[in-house]
Amino acid sequence: MKTKVLNIEDLKSDTAQSALAEAGSLLRSGQLVAFPTETVYGLGANGLDGAACAKIYEAKGRPSDNPLILHVADRAMVEGIAEDIPPMAEKLMAAFLPGPMTLILRRTSIVPDRITGGLATVGVRMPESAAARAMIRAAGVPVAAPSANLSGRPSPTTAASVLRDMDGRIPLILDGGACRFGVESTIVDCTGPVATILRPGAITREMLREVLGGVKLDPALVGANVTPKAPGMKYKHYAPKAPLTLLEGAPAKMAAAFRRHVRHLQKEGRTVGILASDEVCDELRDLVPDELRKSYGPQGDLAAIAAHIYEALIAFDDTAADALLGEGTTETGLGLAIMNRLHKASGGNTITI
Repeated sequence: MKTKVLNIEDLKSDTAQSALAEAGSLLRSGQLVAFPTETVYGLGANGLDGAACAKIYEAKGRPSDNPLILHVADRAMVEGIAEDIPPMAEKLMAAFLPGPMTLILRRTSIVPDRITGGLATVGVRMPESAAARAMIRAAGVPVAAPSANLSGRPSPTTAASVLRDMDGRIPLILDGGACRFGVESTIVDCTGPVATILRPGAITREMLREVLGGVKLDPALVGANVTPKAPGMKYKHYAPKAPLTLLEGAPAKMAAAFRRHVRHLQKEGRTVGILASDEVCDELRDLVPDELRKSYGPQGDLAAIAAHIYEALIAFDDTAADALLGEGTTETGLGLAIMNRLHKASGGNTITI
C-alpha cells in the first residue's frame, strides 16, 4: 500500500478542502486515515463500522481489549452515540468542549462492540482542532481513533512521525502541522456518582475541580490491576526502543544525579541518551554528545515539556543510545499527565534522588 501525505494546514485552501473530501470518502468506505488534533495525531476509522475499526487494531498491533475513542464534530453526534448525558457531563461539555477532553458515557446500540473492549460505555471526544472536526464532518460519521503509532510506541505529534510508523499500513495521512498540546486528551468517566479521571491530560485535575467541585483519580492510575475503561490504562505505552529510566526529585539536585548515573552507565559500556530540561542538558555537555541530549524545555515549563516529550523519545531511535535517562517533573497541573506518560514509557523504572 502506498501512503499519501496531504497538507491541510491552510484549511480554507482548495488543496486542503480536496484532501478533507478524500479523507471523508476513505473513512466512509471503511479505510483508515491519520489526522491531526490539538493533542496528538489520531488513526481514524468509521466509528460505526466494526470491520473498519478492526483495521485500526491490525495497523497498530493493538490489543483488542483496549477501547477506542469516538471523535465527533458536534453535539448532535454526541447524542447519537451516548445513551444519556448526565449533569456532570453537561457541565464539562459546556466548560471544555471542543477541547482536549474525552468523556466516558453510556453507549447506544449503534456503537459497535468492537471498539468498546466489551464495556457498556464509550469514550466521546470533540476535538478543539478545526482540522479534525472538518474531517469528521467530511466523513459524516463519528471517527474512532487512537494515536497514530504502532502500539506501545511514543504518540506522534507531527505527520512525519506518523509516516515513520504507518508508512505502507494506511492510505492517507493529513498533515496539519505540529500538535499544540503534545499529550493525549484527559479522559473523565461520567458514569458514576463522582467524576473520575482515567487518563490525565491538558484539562487538569485542578481545572475539573473548579467546574465540578469534586473529582477523583481512577485506581488504575496508581497501579491497580483492573479492566481498562479507556485507552492507555493497562498496557505499557509511549516507549522508545532503548530502555528508559526516570529520575525524580528536587530540580536543584537533578544535574548532579544525572552526572552520577551517566558515568555509571558509561563505565558499563552503555551509550547513554538524556531526555531532560535545558538546565540538565547544559550541565552534561562535557559528558554526553549533542545528538544524545534531547531537551524538553526549561525546568518547570510544563507546556513545553508536554509538547516535546514524544518527539524527543522518537528521536532517540535514530541514535546509538542503548540506555536512556529521563528527568521527571512535578505531578501538579499538567505535570500529572506528563508524569503519567513518562512512567508508562519507562515501564515504572524510576530512581528517586
